[in-house]
Amino acid sequence: MAAKSASKDYDRVLLLTTILLLGIGLIMVFSASFVIAGENSGDSYYFLKRQALWVAIGLAALYLFSRIHYLKLKKLSLIILVLNFVLLGLIFTGFGTDLGTEAKRWLAFGPIVVQPSEFSKLAFIIFTAAYMSSRRINLRNMWTATILPLGIATAALFMISLQPDFGTSVVVLAGAILVVFFAGVPIIRAASLSLLGLPPLGYLMVQEEYRLQRIFTFIDPWADPGNSGYQVIQSLYALGSGHLFGSGLGRGRQKLFYLPEPQNDFIFAVIGEELGFIGVVAILMLYLVFIWRGFQIALKAPDLFGSLLAAGITFLTALQILLNVAVVTGSLPVTGINLPLISAGGSSIFFTLISIGILINISKHTVETKTVQGRS
Repeated sequence: MAAKSASKDYDRVLLLTTILLLGIGLIMVFSASFVIAGENSGDSYYFLKRQALWVAIGLAALYLFSRIHYLKLKKLSLIILVLNFVLLGLIFTGFGTDLGTEAKRWLAFGPIVVQPSEFSKLAFIIFTAAYMSSRRINLRNMWTATILPLGIATAALFMISLQPDFGTSVVVLAGAILVVFFAGVPIIRAASLSLLGLPPLGYLMVQEEYRLQRIFTFIDPWADPGNSGYQVIQSLYALGSGHLFGSGLGRGRQKLFYLPEPQNDFIFAVIGEELGFIGVVAILMLYLVFIWRGFQIALKAPDLFGSLLAAGITFLTALQILLNVAVVTGSLPVTGINLPLISAGGSSIFFTLISIGILINISKHTVETKTVQGRS
């Protein structure tokens, strides 16, 4: 069926939802960190200032990418892919830094510090969407339509896992797999190739002792409550003490040197404690609205590249939300995935807002009918 007129407006619901989540994030980052920041740096506003700066930079990037036609990204997809591998490779040079942690995941260029794996999430969605929407791709050819794009993503998986950052590497590969699925690769073939990927994923999980320990901790965190199970147990304490309405904003106790780095991966536990079940549900509803609008944009995109790109970005965001909430509630082993738009983290906020800018640009070109002609 031929498409009707293209939309001249952008998705205001998506933008409003994004701004609301960013605002909640700023409030909760401050609430979760002001005591720790005051104790460690002498400035209770340390994390809030950093987060506010990255939000401002990210919103500027969102505006910029909402103005750039998304089809230009298709032409630049190979350059974006190469740049991604260059940045990942630089991690293992003198530019790589661990920022005082046990993992070397960041690049330091003077005062500027970035996390290339956050760029990888978006880079592989762009590349895979561009590759799978090419007219030259024959979906019946297993090599060109499945093995090649997923093989390239697997190469990135190993580079990211060496940092080590196993959680992000799995997210990157999952995003690429989903785009291949959405492009029309037969389900039987896709499922069989997914099974082939289980052995290397299993190897990555058990090759490091700490990853194996996380699995044992997931099974029974109380087996080692003072060490490996400590973070999950404190998270469950926080969530359990929130009850229906929470203890009140800023009045949570688990963030007071009990829950490690409460402003980052486990900020959802602080939300549960201070805002209660009502606050948690409200935030999850905002995320559901975001996901709904993202897939609506994907369904109404005027071409296959736009559809795959919007679906990939939306799925990637949804997957990170699911993984973070699952980890905080003890439903999955700890993976180190942050909560999009809310957790503290400059690179995450920056590249997530770029992704949303791309979604908004695609929404400007959506069509009134779901089935269109001339997809390419």
